[in-house]
Amino acid sequence: MFLNSWSLALSLGSILVLFLGVAAARTAVRVLRHWNPASDDNHQIRLENEIWLASTLVKYTLGFQILSLILFVLAADQFCQVIVGAMCATGALLANGFGMPALGVKLAGVFFYGFWIVLHQLDISAETYPLVRAKYIYLLILLPLLVADLALQTFYIDGLKPDIITSCCAVVFGETKATGQNLISGISKGPLLLLYYGTITLLLAAGITLNRHWRRAAAYVNAGLWLFFFGLALVVITTVLSSYIYAMPFHRCPFCILKPEYHAIGFAIYGTLIAGTFCGIAAAAVEPFRCKPELTVDIARFQKLSNRVALFMLVSFTALSSYHALRYLITGGEG
Repeated sequence: MFLNSWSLALSLGSILVLFLGVAAARTAVRVLRHWNPASDDNHQIRLENEIWLASTLVKYTLGFQILSLILFVLAADQFCQVIVGAMCATGALLANGFGMPALGVKLAGVFFYGFWIVLHQLDISAETYPLVRAKYIYLLILLPLLVADLALQTFYIDGLKPDIITSCCAVVFGETKATGQNLISGISKGPLLLLYYGTITLLLAAGITLNRHWRRAAAYVNAGLWLFFFGLALVVITTVLSSYIYAMPFHRCPFCILKPEYHAIGFAIYGTLIAGTFCGIAAAAVEPFRCKPELTVDIARFQKLSNRVALFMLVSFTALSSYHALRYLITGGEG
């Protein structure tokens, strides 16, 4: 399967990302050992020039790695065409034990990689680079994640065989309990929807409150609420809302909504959910750095903007994810 064009793109991209990450790690070590903003000697000047180049490369490298999540899901959707029993990305990802873990690492990476980019942008907003040590320590912490990303992706692609028999989304996310692979049996829709829309209401209230009066404790609570909502939303989309998009009560799948026949609405749904969750968490995650006098104003500005974007994304996500269900309730299934 490595000769597949999608596999080649994923593998070569991840290898390049890891190579550049390791190269930047060498700069990180030199920064931790020799960085001295109070000095103006030649070594310090060369190091400042080096971190500009390294940081720019890392920013675009991690940006590509974030986009690789989309590439990975699209690749899995293509792999299903050559795997027995697979009708969409669900079956392809379950074709071996590495598909779902690889997807999970890539999804988590969106938040971890994105936060490094946030730190970098805040750092270069001040002339003294007050976060240069913090962001390079964080880069070293990210290296194992990049290695895990490449390893799981490689094991997944290597384990894909055309003669593997896997399950389709109807079996994996259906209501039948006849198979041990069912992932959603026993989930009650009524309480789930109540919790879902109740959490949305809490997030709206918290976001509006923070927009008026920023409080550290409230920001941390809001971030935790966003993290909880992210997992909850994925479950609700799969078990309840997706079937309204498909207009088929027994078709439940988190991946088929990405297909062209459903106007690829899944990209908008997941895009607003991920963006909103990231902004909600990032606004609180930068709070410890407000102690830096050079960044107090910039961080406050970022937090206010991030909170407003999170609110906008939440409203957009709620509208996009609920539209088909509301249309069904209003029209009685017509149109």
